[in-house]
Amino acid sequence: MDMKATTPLTNDHTPVFANESGPIKEVHAFWLAGMSCDGCSIAAVGAKNPSVEQLIHQQIPGLPKVILHHPVLAVEAGHRFMEPYYKAARGELGATYVVLYEGSVADEQIAKDTGGYFSAMGMEKLEGGGWRPYPTADMLRDLAPNAAAVIGVGTCASWGGVPAAIGNVTHAMGVMDFLGKNFRSALGLPVINIPGCAPIGDNITETITAVLMFLAGVGPLPEFDELGRPAWMFDETVHRGCPRAGFYEEGTFADEYGQKECLVELGCWGPVVQCNIARRGSIGHNGGCMNVGGICIGCTMPGFPDAFAPFYKAPPGKFISGTASRMVGSFIRPLRQISQRKGNMTNRWLKTEHIPSGWGHVDAPNLAMKAIHYFYKKIQSSGTPFHPSGSAQQRKLQASGHSAMLEAEKRSDERVQETARVDG
Repeated sequence: MDMKATTPLTNDHTPVFANESGPIKEVHAFWLAGMSCDGCSIAAVGAKNPSVEQLIHQQIPGLPKVILHHPVLAVEAGHRFMEPYYKAARGELGATYVVLYEGSVADEQIAKDTGGYFSAMGMEKLEGGGWRPYPTADMLRDLAPNAAAVIGVGTCASWGGVPAAIGNVTHAMGVMDFLGKNFRSALGLPVINIPGCAPIGDNITETITAVLMFLAGVGPLPEFDELGRPAWMFDETVHRGCPRAGFYEEGTFADEYGQKECLVELGCWGPVVQCNIARRGSIGHNGGCMNVGGICIGCTMPGFPDAFAPFYKAPPGKFISGTASRMVGSFIRPLRQISQRKGNMTNRWLKTEHIPSGWGHVDAPNLAMKAIHYFYKKIQSSGTPFHPSGSAQQRKLQASGHSAMLEAEKRSDERVQETARVDG
């Protein structure tokens, strides 16, 4: 069955209200697993915003109900579970569906030449009679043409990942490699990739939701980059969102795990890796590699793992970038410390040159620091008519308008100075 001819997959219909049903009431989601560890499935069910439960129970206004077919999460088993897959592969499902592939795609012909298979699910009937395991690579090939969208979930499905590392015997590859550059789904989409080993759960469900919004006619096609990644998730490096990035800028690096400084010299690839885990966290905006003291090993990137191995060894460019960072940081740190000390002083403390902290001794600004702060404030206030202590005209008007308070303020200042002398 040609789904293009029977299902109106356009954005012509835009519901007036968010809870109005669009032209597509249900979408089947067929989950396939190739050379996989099932980590992507675990990540998906851990998603919070939105959750898998929200998708399958149609709790997001305007979106169709998602009927999930997953080999681990399904209640059915055996032929009863596999029948929808078989119908979709034969073009007899009669409903809109998407394909989600987890794990890399093995070259099954290598295994077939010896009478075996690498990854399979269900049974395939042979022309001469009899049955054999149905390789998931073949099932992907049969399901993809009529699917509204094909999504590679995880780095293995996106680029090949660990099973495709140098020396593998399966010639494993990503879904994009398997289906080819010219592949287009029934909706006209190339393969969508959500890399990560495993991906952030919210990245998976958010991308699915964005595609479903387009499918249902309640939103535009989301932006994807040149490699099919959701652009809003993978357009920046890990380093830009890393809580340790400021240390890199100031040229301070950790030399062992457990320290708070930048981890680049311990082998972190964050400055070049495209991933949002530092900003988003692992689950429910919590955790994430650098957020909990770990390094980035580049698991979202097409070159992973070979391009980033050996892990836990500083990248080759760290000598140049680290040296430059230390040189610049040697100027930046003192300048910021000067501004920091000024920000840590109240007007009262500046006037009395006394900081009444019982927690520890704090030096009052010396003559050089006072001079620096004076000119700093002049520069900071230049170009604006506003000043914390007011303009000369403002002070003059205030003095004449509050003459009754001047003596009281003078006595208060004297008491402040006396208190400072006693404490000092």
